[in-house]
Amino acid sequence: MAEEIGVGIIGFGLAGRVFHGPFVSAVPGLRLLKFVERSTDHAHAAYPATTTVRSVDELLADPAIHLVVVATPNETHFALAKQALAAGKHVVIDKPFAGSSDEAEELIALAAAKGVLVAPFHNRRWDGDFLTVKKILADGTLQRLVTLESHFDRYRPLPREGTWKEAENPANGLLFDLGPHLVDQIVALFGMPQSITASVRSDRDTTAIEDAFDICLGYPGLLAWCRSSMVACDASPRFLLHGTAGSFKKYGLDPQEPALVGGAKVPRLGSPEPWLPEAEEHWGTLTIAPVLADPGTLVKSQVETIPGDYRGFYANVRDAILGKSELAVPSQAGLEVIRLLELARVSSAEGRTIFL
Repeated sequence: MAEEIGVGIIGFGLAGRVFHGPFVSAVPGLRLLKFVERSTDHAHAAYPATTTVRSVDELLADPAIHLVVVATPNETHFALAKQALAAGKHVVIDKPFAGSSDEAEELIALAAAKGVLVAPFHNRRWDGDFLTVKKILADGTLQRLVTLESHFDRYRPLPREGTWKEAENPANGLLFDLGPHLVDQIVALFGMPQSITASVRSDRDTTAIEDAFDICLGYPGLLAWCRSSMVACDASPRFLLHGTAGSFKKYGLDPQEPALVGGAKVPRLGSPEPWLPEAEEHWGTLTIAPVLADPGTLVKSQVETIPGDYRGFYANVRDAILGKSELAVPSQAGLEVIRLLELARVSSAEGRTIFL
């Protein structure tokens, strides 16, 4: 392997422009070389040192490309990832990892046969709010956790025209758009659940996709809820945790995506420039009962949000390719999430709890 790992990104829509290009280019040891764009040159304008090619075949034919990032519409993920793996490239796949668990298993088997890595882009393990929740649980501040609610809501009461995200396809809709992130975070915290109960539905008056879901993952003594809706005009807490000794409530989404949409530049990993502390007014609130026998006496405090950093995902992928570490988000995690999303649809359609 060369000193730098050559990277090519397929697609320069929101995923390539906001989530992949900025963070790949900010990680030492990764060199962003090429983008695949069918008809425009927006990527080259944003990254003048890169080359734009018009076909995936041209990208894969380049021996300097070691890692391929699939940042295209959901329904294309499987075919493009399979093509890149067959060419002997390491692959990162934007969520969803695949359109079905069968497709996910095929990709994992192909990667193993070719001796390369395939990783789901579950970047929200590096969200600041999730990292903060993870620390609170590790510290035992709430003692025994009883319930956890994770919300990722939007307000889009009318379907947007001219976007593939509103097109009828099993790989589109909120379940396969935001569901992978929410479910992956829960599984990362607690492992695979014992049961799943779900409502996957279309709440808007007119829509071609699943635009709302509530998924309850059951663990011994714990219920973890993943919720999302496109008709949430007022914000629910991003995280709401209740434990035997207190609660934690956090509003607002991780600031990395809106910052990049607004034109922020990601500093080079290892530089002294910080990325990206959350404003104090968005920190979460911890409410604790210091003496359980006196539940009327509560102590409230703000909890500083640990800064999120999606550079960590790509730094880990770099190290895994170089054989220096294991993947933090292995392909098996992508498969497990897709299986759970499939079971959520079954649970919803049949109106029952499914025990794993």
